[in-house]
Amino acid sequence: MRAYQLTTIGSTPALVDLPLPAPGPGEVQVRIAACGLNFADLLMTEGKYQDTPEAPFVMGMELAGTVVAAGPGTSTPVGTRVAVFSGQGGLAEAGNFAEARCTPLPDAMGFDEAAAFQIAYGTSHVALGPRGRLAAGETLVVLGAAGGVGLTAVEIGKRMGARVIACARGADKLEVARKAGADVLIDSETPDLKAALKAAGGADVVYDAIGGEAGEAAFGALKPCGRYLVIGFAGGSQPKLRLNHALVKNLEIHGLYWGGYLKTDPAVLTDSMRTLFGWFAEGGLRPHISARMPLERTAEALEMLRSRRSTGKVVVTME
Repeated sequence: MRAYQLTTIGSTPALVDLPLPAPGPGEVQVRIAACGLNFADLLMTEGKYQDTPEAPFVMGMELAGTVVAAGPGTSTPVGTRVAVFSGQGGLAEAGNFAEARCTPLPDAMGFDEAAAFQIAYGTSHVALGPRGRLAAGETLVVLGAAGGVGLTAVEIGKRMGARVIACARGADKLEVARKAGADVLIDSETPDLKAALKAAGGADVVYDAIGGEAGEAAFGALKPCGRYLVIGFAGGSQPKLRLNHALVKNLEIHGLYWGGYLKTDPAVLTDSMRTLFGWFAEGGLRPHISARMPLERTAEALEMLRSRRSTGKVVVTME
């Protein structure tokens, strides 16, 4: 099978031919149709992601495809269409994955949609629900609102009844956020972002996938008893948060690493994904895929993420 492999940390990944063994106990073999890319894929190449596998490994954290073989002790029928959060192995024509990591797909969900769904929607749903406790009528500020996770936060926040302020760079990205349901649009390169957010009413909840100065500005625009959600640092640096403001204003700061729940409380993810697939089946969620590229153009697809030229998700297709 062809696979996009990172040989050593810090090296350039390459498309190689690898053998495909039979699935082992508790595993199913999936013929992969699509793999969704994430900012974490870029961090892994540098060894900066918290769950970077030991090299060499096949890249690609989330995928969708069809079960073509089943190992001992499994019950998923051959032919089942599944989404898989594997952490690795998605950028390949096929692979063996733990059955516990596989979720059967709704009939109406295409493989490309499924590959773009789990991490982005799952992150935003758990962040805004159990962690951020976003309530109807509150104001949600989303930084990086046109990105892979940010756009889902706009969509889910609106579905939860919030007033959504979307911050993104440039008119084109802001238009994508508007179509996802944002009520207020603010260019993230506004000279005084904190003042602009306060003028828009401030925030009850901040969803920060960017970090840096933008995160600091949004933190400063939180209302008393507001909640600040640390999602990631796509802007390249961590925000320097003024903890005296957190003390005086009774602010809460919550980190959210979606994959970490697999070890600490997997039921949170199971319940969340059941809800999200139900919303999708009702027509309430529609993944925004800005680019679909074949496996041999994976390097180009990853560069779209690195340069922040994409909106929503970038998906690599095998078929």
